[in-house]
Amino acid sequence: MSLQDGSLIRAENLWKVYELENQQVKALQGVSFTVRPNEFVAIMGPSGSGKSTLMNILGCLDTPTDGDYHLNGKRVSALTENELAQIRNKEIGFVFQVFNLLPRATAFHNVELPLIYRGARKGDREDKVRRALEMVEMSARMSHRPSELSGGERQRVAIARALVNEPSIILADEPTGNLDSRTGSEILNLFRKLHAQGNTIIIVSHDQEIADQTQRIIFLRDGKIEWDRRNE
Repeated sequence: MSLQDGSLIRAENLWKVYELENQQVKALQGVSFTVRPNEFVAIMGPSGSGKSTLMNILGCLDTPTDGDYHLNGKRVSALTENELAQIRNKEIGFVFQVFNLLPRATAFHNVELPLIYRGARKGDREDKVRRALEMVEMSARMSHRPSELSGGERQRVAIARALVNEPSIILADEPTGNLDSRTGSEILNLFRKLHAQGNTIIIVSHDQEIADQTQRIIFLRDGKIEWDRRNE
């Protein structure tokens, strides 16, 4: 289910203001945009532009000081902490720069964790984990621990973990930041493949080459959208 205007995400006049030692820091200042299902979007901007703050709000890790955020028909800017946790688990797949894998768990078990948190049955979990690992071409390495995998393989496992709940959106924060350029290209090609299969993907990055591979770039500066345009 998307919103009545056909959008999956609708951000309306989002503000985020932090109080620091009697001083107000306006991280976001009236940010508005929509994302439709199956879009592939890059959020860019210099350090301090507000892109991480926006990412945290889109990922339901934080709430705006003012404004409205709708995700998949729900007004998430008005939800409680418990409701936000449910939305995070069900609707959003996170991919981080640092992988965030459990070191002692196998690739299979790392990918299975979101399903365990969700209370999925064991048989269903196994099917979904195998399917997610297949999508990222890691079926042959499912019994390996992170220390036995390369950086690119670890990121593939992290992407499988993001996919396993079949989320509405995949949010990727600098997903190639810890990888060499060749491995980074492979991971980006994987995102393009996942997008071609119908996934909605938002990547936060400072890398223009990565952003140029997406359909659309939203560029932030000083907490505001400076420009928002589609790639050719």
